[in-house]
Order: sequence, then structure tokens, then C-alpha cells
Amino acid sequence: MFGVSSKQYVVSKQFGRATDEGVESVNVLVFGASGATGREVVKHALDRGYSVDAFVRDPDKFEIKHANLTLTVGDVTEYASVERAVRGQYVVASALGSGNSLSSNPALTDGIRNIVRAMEHVGVRRLVYLSMLGVGDSGKQLGLVDRHIVVPLLLRNVVTDHAREEGIIKQSTLDWVIVRPPRLTNGPYTGKYRSGEDVRDRTLLASISRADVADFIVKQFTDDRYVHRAPAVLG
Repeated sequence: MFGVSSKQYVVSKQFGRATDEGVESVNVLVFGASGATGREVVKHALDRGYSVDAFVRDPDKFEIKHANLTLTVGDVTEYASVERAVRGQYVVASALGSGNSLSSNPALTDGIRNIVRAMEHVGVRRLVYLSMLGVGDSGKQLGLVDRHIVVPLLLRNVVTDHAREEGIIKQSTLDWVIVRPPRLTNGPYTGKYRSGEDVRDRTLLASISRADVADFIVKQFTDDRYVHRAPAVLG
């Protein structure tokens, strides 16, 4: 159906809609679904046959319509609403971000803490978290301009927030995957990208389309290759 093995279908029947032929679709929850990258994650997940629950703060900013899409309105900083949304999910993806802001946003860190806590409490295992290249020792995978100018001078607050959130995730008991792309663009989906903890950028200013990153994120819903790892995704 969408790249999930028969074994995984059996394991995840309680997280999907059952039919006479097995599980029709598997439930995934996307935080930050109304953001530019979050919308792409939702679209790619729907295209692959998942039942998607889009968690948004402002429903007016979310215009996607689909038979397999549910909209949940809530605040990620409120634990109760996060826990309610997490229940019954097979996978949780976080595309939370501050948009174009370069300032620190402690609310997002609180949100990640709530997501991890809720997942551990209700027993949802897989978390795919959208971070950025430049966090931790991943700066070595960037080109000279990004590594020595853009990240430390322009994006230091955003990097610090992501580092804090990654720390919360890494200390959890979850089966997490941390995805680290460089600068995101609104370019088209190409499917032509490289991933891994050793891949390096070949340009002065690295970038990749949100559509390609979303494709990679959705693949991590069922792929165990990068569990407890933080791969970069480069064009």
C-alpha cells in the first residue's frame, strides 16, 4: 500500500482502520501541520495512504482537505490537548517552527517536552522530529559560508532551541529520528536528495525543498535505519 511491511501492519492494527483485508491506513499525527513544511508532511503522508491527524493552533491557516485527514485544534504548550491528540496514533511527526523568526522560542521547547511526555505516557513509540543542520556536531556537514557565518551569526538562537529540543528527545525512551536539513525552500519535489550523518554539502549556501524533506520524514515513519540517529538531508 505505502511501503509498510505485512509484519508492521499486524503490529499496528490498533492504530489504523481495519478492513476485511487488513489495515486500510495507519494513523499519524503531525504537529506544526499549518506551517510550510508541516503542510508538505501532511500532503506526502496522505499521498502514501496514511490517515493523518493535523494538529494546528489556528484552523484558518490550514486549507488542506482530504477524506483521510482529521484536523485537531490545540496548543502544543498545553499538555492535556497534546495527550488527547497523541492517543491512538502510530507515529508522531513534529514540524514545529517559528516561521521566519530568528529569535528563540521557549514555547516550542515546552511543546516538544509535552509531546515526548505524552508519547511515553500513552505508549506511542515513533517520533520523527524536524531539526536543522548545524545543531551539535552536524555543522561539519555544511559548507564554509553556512558553517562559519550563517549558522553561528544568524541562526544561533534557532540552533540553540533545536539543540535543547533534541536533548529532550534523546533522553526519552522513544524510537526517535531527528531530521536535519539545511535552509528550506518552496521548490518542487524532486526525490533527488542524500541523507546520512556523514553526507556533506557541496555548495556555498545549502538548501533543499520542503517537499523533499517531507518525503524523507514520511519514509521514517516505518524505516528503522535512522532510529536513534540524526541524519542530514541534502539536495
